[in-house]
Amino acid sequence: MLLVDDHAVVREGYRRLLERDDSLIVIGEAATAADAMRMDVELKPDVIVLDIGLPGVSGIEILRRIIARRPDACVLMFSMHQDGIYATRAIGAGARGYLSKASAPDLLIDAVRSVAGGRRYLSPDVEQAMTKQSSAADQLAGTLSTRELEVLRMLVQGYGIEEIGERLGLSPKTAANHQSSIKQKLGANSALQLILIAQQFGLITDR
Repeated sequence: MLLVDDHAVVREGYRRLLERDDSLIVIGEAATAADAMRMDVELKPDVIVLDIGLPGVSGIEILRRIIARRPDACVLMFSMHQDGIYATRAIGAGARGYLSKASAPDLLIDAVRSVAGGRRYLSPDVEQAMTKQSSAADQLAGTLSTRELEVLRMLVQGYGIEEIGERLGLSPKTAANHQSSIKQKLGANSALQLILIAQQFGLITDR
C-alpha cells in the first residue's frame, strides 16, 4: 500500500493500524501530490489510501491523474469529509472506495481488503449520506470544483479567507478568488445564501 496524507502523525497511525494485519504491507508514504504521483509510478502499489484534503492539489485531482495514467489503480479515498457529494465525486473519478475518518479503526482494514479484492467499499456514514443526497443537490454541486466545495464548506463553518488559505495550502488571493467564483456559480450574494445552498449540498446540517 501507498499512504498519501499531508500529516506525518496521521500516516504513522494508519501504518500502525494497517500493519496489525500481516497480509498488509505499507511500501511508501507521500505528503504531497508530486510525491504521490512519483511514488505511484515507482512502486505501483496494489492499493493507494488517499486523503482528499491535501494542500495545493486536492486528492480527487490526484486520483484523476493516477487513473488517467494507470486505469487499473486501486484507490481508497480516506477523508474527514462524510458528505455524500465528496464520495460521489471520488467514485465518479475512479476510486474503488470511500471511507470517512470518523469510522471505527477496524473499518480501514476492512476497506483496504475489500477494494483490493475488487469490491467497492463505502463506510456506513458515507453510504447513508449518499442515499439522502438529492439529484438537485448533485446538479448544484456539480457546478463547483472539488477545491471550491472545500472552500464553501469552510466558509459556512465561519473560517475567514486567510485561515482557509492556510488550511488548504492556498494564498489568501487564491482563496478569495475561489470565494468569488463560488458566489458567481451559485448566484449567492451573501453569507446567508451560501449557508442555505450548503445545506442543500448536505455540507452542513440544519440547526
